[in-house]
Amino acid sequence: MAYVDWMIKGPKIGGCNCSYGCPCEFNAPPTHGWCEGLEAHRIDEGWFGDTRLDDLVIGARYRWPGPVHEGRGTVQGFVDSRASDAQREALFQILGGREQEPTTVFNIYGSTIARELDPIFAEMTFACDFERRTARFIVPGVLKLEIEPIKNPVTGADHFAQIVLPTGFEFRSAEMASATFRAGGEELAMDQSKRYGALCYVAYGPYGIIDEQSVRPAAA
Repeated sequence: MAYVDWMIKGPKIGGCNCSYGCPCEFNAPPTHGWCEGLEAHRIDEGWFGDTRLDDLVIGARYRWPGPVHEGRGTVQGFVDSRASDAQREALFQILGGREQEPTTVFNIYGSTIARELDPIFAEMTFACDFERRTARFIVPGVLKLEIEPIKNPVTGADHFAQIVLPTGFEFRSAEMASATFRAGGEELAMDQSKRYGALCYVAYGPYGIIDEQSVRPAAA
């Protein structure tokens, strides 16, 4: 099947309430039997057909009452307020799982969602430093995610680790880190400290991860 030509590429960060490493990445039940978290993706380069998506930020917060694959999840998306009407429509097409194979990350997670809250359009803060394993995602008045290195409990030194998933649908490799995040609101309020955090650089297109594009640029 032919799809509209599209790609979004850039750093992606996230955190959830699981212990470091997140058992979900190994097809095991979540640490506490249920899952909540958030993520953000800065589009360093992107397009949907003739609509450019460069430099925009997108994100989401989510919760499932059990393991993700059992469904019944709730999600709320965040879209950069700088996006034009055409860019918003393009992003909704991508994030909604349209113009792509059913095996993409957006379709797989989308199939587990029972309730989608209205998206929030906001001027968001996104920062990511792979070398230091630090990152930040802020939606003013709604949520804040801070990522820092995992610490050795004896020496206090930074502890670096990676997860490598050769056939992963969300990433092929990701830097592990420690995430602290808080979010307000009646339905998806969160308050988690020093939980699973991840940083990856990834490109998605109509057929899933684009391996040759998912290469982190060299540090300046």
